[in-house]
Amino acid sequence: MNLTILKEFFAGFLRTRHIARHFRRLALLDTLAQTGVSREVPATLTKTLVAAATRNTEALLKQLDSHSDGLSETQVQTIRERVGLNEVEHEKPLPWWMHLWHCYRNPFNLLLTLLAAISYLTEDMKAALVIGTMVVLSTLLRFWQEAKSNKAADALKAMVSNTATVIRRDLSEDAAPEAENFFGVHLHVKLAQRVELPIKLLVPGDVIVLSAGDMIPADCRLLTAKELFVSQAAMTGESMPVEKFAEQRDASAINPLELDNILFMGTNVVSGSATAVIVGTGNATYFGALASRVTATDRAPTSFQSGVNKVSWLLIRFMFVMSPLVLFINGFTKGDWMEALLFALSIAVGLTPEMLPMIVTSTLAKGAVFLSRKKVIVKRLDAIQNFGAMDMLCTDKTGTLTQDKIFLARHVDVWGEDSDDVLEMAYLNSYYQTGLKNLLDVAVLEHAEVHRELEVATAFRKVDEIPFDFTRRRMSVVVAEHDAHHLVITKGAVEEILSVCTQVRHGEAVEALTPELLARIRNVTADLNEEGLRVVAVAAKELPPTQEAYGVADERELVLIGYVAFLDPPKESTAPALKALAEHGVAVKVLTGDNELVTAKICREVGLEQRGVVLGSDIERMGDAELARAVEENNVFAKLTPSHKERIVRFLKANGHVVGFMGDGINDAPALRTADIGISVDTAVDIAKEAADVILLEKSLMVLEEGVLEGRRTFANMLKYIKMTASSNFGNVFSVLVASAFIPFLPMLPMHLLVQNLLYDISQIAIPFDNVDDELLRQPQHWQPGDIGRFMVFFGPISSVFDITTFAMMWFVFGAQSPEQQTLFQSGWFIVGLLTQTLIVHMIRTSKLPFIQSRAATPLMVMTAVIMAVGIFLPMGPLAHYFKLQALPPLYFAFLPPILLAYMGLTQAMKGIYSRRWGWQ
Repeated sequence: MNLTILKEFFAGFLRTRHIARHFRRLALLDTLAQTGVSREVPATLTKTLVAAATRNTEALLKQLDSHSDGLSETQVQTIRERVGLNEVEHEKPLPWWMHLWHCYRNPFNLLLTLLAAISYLTEDMKAALVIGTMVVLSTLLRFWQEAKSNKAADALKAMVSNTATVIRRDLSEDAAPEAENFFGVHLHVKLAQRVELPIKLLVPGDVIVLSAGDMIPADCRLLTAKELFVSQAAMTGESMPVEKFAEQRDASAINPLELDNILFMGTNVVSGSATAVIVGTGNATYFGALASRVTATDRAPTSFQSGVNKVSWLLIRFMFVMSPLVLFINGFTKGDWMEALLFALSIAVGLTPEMLPMIVTSTLAKGAVFLSRKKVIVKRLDAIQNFGAMDMLCTDKTGTLTQDKIFLARHVDVWGEDSDDVLEMAYLNSYYQTGLKNLLDVAVLEHAEVHRELEVATAFRKVDEIPFDFTRRRMSVVVAEHDAHHLVITKGAVEEILSVCTQVRHGEAVEALTPELLARIRNVTADLNEEGLRVVAVAAKELPPTQEAYGVADERELVLIGYVAFLDPPKESTAPALKALAEHGVAVKVLTGDNELVTAKICREVGLEQRGVVLGSDIERMGDAELARAVEENNVFAKLTPSHKERIVRFLKANGHVVGFMGDGINDAPALRTADIGISVDTAVDIAKEAADVILLEKSLMVLEEGVLEGRRTFANMLKYIKMTASSNFGNVFSVLVASAFIPFLPMLPMHLLVQNLLYDISQIAIPFDNVDDELLRQPQHWQPGDIGRFMVFFGPISSVFDITTFAMMWFVFGAQSPEQQTLFQSGWFIVGLLTQTLIVHMIRTSKLPFIQSRAATPLMVMTAVIMAVGIFLPMGPLAHYFKLQALPPLYFAFLPPILLAYMGLTQAMKGIYSRRWGWQ
């Protein structure tokens, strides 16, 4: 057997490939960034991107058969038929026949096929038939289960899809692109409109609109750009966002990643706004070209995956020791080396947990379907287990702990007195901005009476805007009132606005911003914060109408007008959800960009006891060791940047925690990707949803508790199978070694071992649906692979005690002492071996008394009863001779119940000893 193949197989045991394939775009980008995979792409693609960057706009649109107003639906359908959907081929699911082949081609099926072929060549047709049936059943069971899981995952994924804002022309424009007026002059009919479309429907030539938080849906050439900064760290390794422009500044650039006006699929907009035309989709993108060169794109193995791999390798090493021992002992003592070889190979098959991939896949898929009913979308199945292991939840405040409906509560001047002027300035700013409109903008815009009074459409004209970014934490618009003057209106975080103000307005008077006034202003805003209000400052200045383009440099020497204050009430479900998480051993930390006073008020309202507050400015001054202590000792972190959030999560993980992060904004994306489990909501920005592992479809946070409990059920059920397999396999091989040394014939034929193994594996299919004791749901479930080895050595020999008892019974009571009587001996052990191996499921699934204090789920009970009945039927029924078995005398069934009851009693007693010394799980 090829050891490398086995190693590869076990290393991939828990990588549910066919399901995870749909969600690998970020994982692939992580792989590209972290492993430094070759950036080489086909020369034709490089030439295409460079040509798109250097060609003038009109020529490029003409080449793409596009227009500044976008494509029509007719054009789109024609292009899509030619180029296909905007999907990277690597992400597509396998065709059914390839999936079936992957389900078959594991080392265990190949080994069984070899056994079947040897049996056929040695004219043992019955063994060949049974082994062949085992291969077919194993393959079809896994194929059916994974296909069902794929279908469920596809249905879940369809509920959450990223979209892009596309400019499209109406169908009627094709029929009448121009109209004539009364004098015969051609008039262009503008029928362009903005629509939100799934990313996969985009085609080359589509014109898209981008703003902060958007994912770049394809390779694009910029048409217009305003203060556009794009994060392309996954492509280039650059930690800082890069600024992009509508024109290529360096005409000699030939490296696509150095092009100023090209955007790449899979990157995202950090700040600013733009329009762009798509030049490549799907595999014809830079991302698609890199994807085709990467073969292993799974994320780093989780602690659970690593633990299972260790257990699997333990069994493999055990197999490579025990199988040769069985071969040589039986070969030398029986003299039939071919039979001994087949028996040793059967032992090898019996020692391998071949059902583990299917058990894990079906358990995780069952958890995903359960959570979908709770309106929780699981994008990456491994996240379910991480849910159960999570002991630390970091959460953003706005939109997660608080409602995603913010109310404009106050609009006051710099002294805290009500002011309509402040509301008007804030309204104009929110109305004219084209970037990411957050909940604060929506709250301002809902004041319809302001719109009517201002008569925005006729009184003002937008001149320009300076988009928001997370460094400045402010944004500006420039408007003209009847073209008499230009008015710069800036709103943003109080400190950032004050940093660019030199004057303040009080009524009609304007005063210089003195230190005394500054202290008074901070007192006013602090009072508003302590009321639980989120404060946004508004400033403005008039300029002569001498320029049409404005930038960050123009945000200076402003006049502070006042503040708009928002009430961001906590969600009704927040307090009970936090209480439920605490009861289940999950600590909560708040990580927010808001100030500490508002955060403290929210924490009090939701019942979260504060244990120290750390500000972003404090984190900047902390070294690694100091921050590692601070993240443990404090639970509220305020005024954070995205990098602060990511750093806190990283240090919590380094401290040994399994960390979940919940957020919905652009600034949450780095932390979402760093956390063990990223949680977002369906109203989040694209990049947050893409980075998350789990997406909540409803506002209630109580579903977090459901996720935690389901994760722990999933973990417990997977652990049951691993414990059962390890301990029963160890016991069986120990029994075989004893029997082989002292019995003059094989204690069981290879075919018997394979049939027994097949029946046992079938009985395990119901484990994903089993009940889990309440005690196992109260605390996070951490993987401890060292426990499995101890468990195996402790419980494995128990079954051997009763196997040896059965050997003695068959030898002394029933006289099965010679090769002529071996079928009777083998039939007797076949039943005892199968029944004890099946009963171990119920003994090990709980630390309590089985069937009385803790009952298995009905599917598992039924499956166990059916397999035990089949195990008795095979020797006693008409099919016995096909399996080289024979009917047992009635006296055997008088001894059988005491053996089984004694086995269960001893196992229960040993469970008590084990639990008291090491704990159960």
